Amino acid sequence: MRKIRVNTFLTLDGVMQAPGGPEEDTSGGFKHGGWSVNYWDDRMGQMMGEFMGKPYDLLLGRKTYEIFAAHWPNVKDDSAANSLNNAKKYVASRTLNSVEWQNSSLIKGDVGEQVSALKDQAGPEIQVHGSGNLIQTLMKHDLIDEFQVMIFPVLLGTGKRLFADGTIPAGLMLVESQTSSTGVVIAKYERAGEVKYGSFALD
Repeated sequence: MRKIRVNTFLTLDGVMQAPGGPEEDTSGGFKHGGWSVNYWDDRMGQMMGEFMGKPYDLLLGRKTYEIFAAHWPNVKDDSAANSLNNAKKYVASRTLNSVEWQNSSLIKGDVGEQVSALKDQAGPEIQVHGSGNLIQTLMKHDLIDEFQVMIFPVLLGTGKRLFADGTIPAGLMLVESQTSSTGVVIAKYERAGEVKYGSFALD
């Protein structure tokens, strides 16, 4: 069975919206786009290179697909762009009727069932970048094997959050963590079953 690995950038207060630029995603009146750019260093570049350095298919939600499809096909002579453009891409959307980015196809029908079937097929690992709403659906069906989360030392107060109200409870296990020279915490988590509850109250 293929693994699904999620990669996402977060502020310390959990915002994942528009890390790459002011115009990336202004929905909801968001005015803080580009908050991750000035924290990038060689270590983070290395980690992303390792994450994307092996064969993979992409699984994307509609908004992330539209952002990526508007940008990456226009980037030339760049290894990350070549990797993304050449990857097979699956797009989960209830509103799109077609997808034009090369090697892209729409997921039709129940997303949980369709992604579960994709995991059962032969092929490389499946990576999810961004795609906050899609991640919630994947969590609901217990389909995510690993999270790679880059947590930036930034507080924004507003914006789309990865783990907002409605997040499906899930246990995680930290398998690796590093810190960049700019204070970004890079953490990898694997799924670890259900949340384990307890109490500090004494009898």
